Amino acid sequence: MSCDKYHPHVFVLPEDGANGQLATGFVLNLETTVERKIQILEEAGGWNGVLSRFKSDHVAGMDRYPNRFMVLLIDFDHKATRLATVQEIIPERLTDRVFILGAWSEPEGLKSAGLGSYEEIGSAMAQACREDTETFWEHPLLQNNASELSRLRKHVRPILFH
Repeated sequence: MSCDKYHPHVFVLPEDGANGQLATGFVLNLETTVERKIQILEEAGGWNGVLSRFKSDHVAGMDRYPNRFMVLLIDFDHKATRLATVQEIIPERLTDRVFILGAWSEPEGLKSAGLGSYEEIGSAMAQACREDTETFWEHPLLQNNASELSRLRKHVRPILFH
């Protein structure tokens, strides 16, 4: 189902299938009343694909619809510079509405760490957001999201968890 573009809503652009499954688990943990407030987009085929698709397919839409927020769901591949690299492509006028999240390695690492299936991990992420707790996000493979998570909670939590 698509979002109501005239009201606050969130698009999630996943890098690959594993990230898409994390997003699906997140969405499955939401109340059904928010189903038109979040939409998982087609996977982009790598973090460079996320950058390319964001620039070519979504910047104009974000300019057109000021109530749109975007989550770019990528693998950090153990790269400390990945966040800054991705932030560089986001136009300054949109930085308050675009968030970059992802596993420090890749989602497979989260699964290997015993956190569950991708959907279970996504569901646990949603529960932590709903309850406004940090515990799940303090996992070593998710700590890299701290700054973005803080921003995300400020802007997106009221849309999805009211």
